[in-house]
Amino acid sequence: MELTYSEKRSITPEKAVDILAKYGTKVTVEEAKIILDLMYKISKLSVNQYIKI
Repeated sequence: MELTYSEKRSITPEKAVDILAKYGTKVTVEEAKIILDLMYKISKLSVNQYIKI
């Protein structure tokens, strides 16, 4: 899986690590990059599906 982290994203992997840590979930910066990449892809698919309806 190729990571497509872009500077345009408002949540950085470091910020995601901090947010998740507040709720008791410990992840590395690399894991946060993967999580954010998946979340952005799912969000994009959701918007595209909604627009097509």
